[in-house]
Amino acid sequence: MVVYKLKSKSRSWDGESIGILILDAAYPCVPGNVGNASTFDFPVRYREVNGASIERLLNRMDPGLLEPFIEAARALEREGVRAITGACGFMALFQKEVAEAVEIPVFLSSLLQVPFIWKTLTSKQKIGIIAADSKCLTKRHFESVGITPDIPTVICGMEDKEEFRTAILEEKGTLDSDQIEKEVVDVAMEMIKQNPETGAILLECSDLPPYAMAVQDATGRPVFDFITMIRYVHGAVVQRRYEGFV
Repeated sequence: MVVYKLKSKSRSWDGESIGILILDAAYPCVPGNVGNASTFDFPVRYREVNGASIERLLNRMDPGLLEPFIEAARALEREGVRAITGACGFMALFQKEVAEAVEIPVFLSSLLQVPFIWKTLTSKQKIGIIAADSKCLTKRHFESVGITPDIPTVICGMEDKEEFRTAILEEKGTLDSDQIEKEVVDVAMEMIKQNPETGAILLECSDLPPYAMAVQDATGRPVFDFITMIRYVHGAVVQRRYEGFV
């Protein structure tokens, strides 16, 4: 007999293992995007962070967003998720504080994977990071997720790519996915051309995983992104039983 225990009296549903904090932004999220629930083969639960616009998070790095992030994370915890992730790599700013505020694992930024990736490469290789806006990626973001100065990185951005910039950073309301795929592949190929020692690529932005396969096909490098991270953590918090012997 299996006996199930109520996890919380504040809700009457179960099964959403991963909670996702999303920005207060508006643009199409295509399949493969963290903001599109069809990306995952397991249930997820979204929570918008009040006031967390692209402008406030990326450009202003507004410390006033800390409390809304903590409030949203605590709400997800009350609603029964087993771990909390983000939907923007720049949420790294609040990784330490949000992780301290709840009792379940928190992994807000895809950048958390960088120290792990580094340990898989040779001493001569570097990690290529493709960011939504490379000019907004700072030492503060790196320090918050444990990226130390001795980890060799190459940083490129999507901010000068017309479709990505207008569709996502400026939220024009439409998105040409084929064009963004071409743009991110162009950035990746230029990165490899200028830095052939790049051994792996990390897509910082949660809008770029739909194009990870195209980047991998073009560069021949391992490609990490938000989805590789979320699947990894999901596997840890929702283990499966192995049965039978072949």
